[in-house]
Amino acid sequence: MKEIVINGVKIRPGQSIQIDIAIARLPTHTLIDLPIFIIRAKEDGPTVLISGGVHGDEINGIVAVKKFLEEPDLELIKGTVIFIPLVNVYGFLSSSRTFPDGRDLNRSFPGSKKGSLASQIAFILTNEIIPLIDYGIDIHTGGRMLSNYPQIRVDYKDKVGLELSKAFGTHFVLNSAHIDKSFRKEAYKRRKSIMVYEGGESMRLDPYAVEEAVSGSKRLLFHLGMIADPGIASKPTIILSDSSWTRAKVSGIFTSSVELGNEVKKGQILAKISDPFGRVRVPIKASFNGYVIGLNNNPVVNAGDALVHIGRC
Repeated sequence: MKEIVINGVKIRPGQSIQIDIAIARLPTHTLIDLPIFIIRAKEDGPTVLISGGVHGDEINGIVAVKKFLEEPDLELIKGTVIFIPLVNVYGFLSSSRTFPDGRDLNRSFPGSKKGSLASQIAFILTNEIIPLIDYGIDIHTGGRMLSNYPQIRVDYKDKVGLELSKAFGTHFVLNSAHIDKSFRKEAYKRRKSIMVYEGGESMRLDPYAVEEAVSGSKRLLFHLGMIADPGIASKPTIILSDSSWTRAKVSGIFTSSVELGNEVKKGQILAKISDPFGRVRVPIKASFNGYVIGLNNNPVVNAGDALVHIGRC
């Protein structure tokens, strides 16, 4: 059987264990750890990472991984699952996407042992986690006041990742190119497939987005033969070739005419922007056929703001 060692600790077949990797200290000298939970079956098989909180304000991912960990009947038939519910502890403590110095962990890979805080954590993930895994699901949300409908983002050049994205079985799979210095690209460079799940918005719990993250992860593990059939039906998955945000042409009060998941046609009115006095009304129309996969929840917008994210088949 393959050897699995994290932070010098060997995880044996049939073992479930928590490993705390010391990261750094707060200015108060309080020690900050990165808790990692590992469940290993007695039989060898794939190693899958399920992670959340790479951006500290994306609470849905943290809760989804925590909920999966709390499953009382989670029993692996084969393989290993590595859970990291909260990757960016610093961002979580400050309700921020980034680290105290403003750096984005997901733009800091492969990292450095002596670099910034973000770089140090990226270094840990690059050297302690990526070499062990075969596949991964990294759970994210939209930004502040920007909500995403449950979707998997994967670079279609990653054929294995695309197949697993379909097995995840949520509403949409979106072609999303690898971004330089991201967690996903660093794994891909090492021939590992990490898919990004998007659902809900930051700093707001979305029960459905959390439920789909957990259900999709179970469907994926079943597809890999790692767990028994969870009995959770896949959604009718729509494969999207690309996507684009429709943006505000003027500033004002934004009123959407569509909801997340809706199918839209070219020329269809998606929303209206008006001034506070009822004198100006500007329609926002779809520029192509597609589906609403993201939506701005802010009622007051400025010219150029992203309003409706449409995925194209």
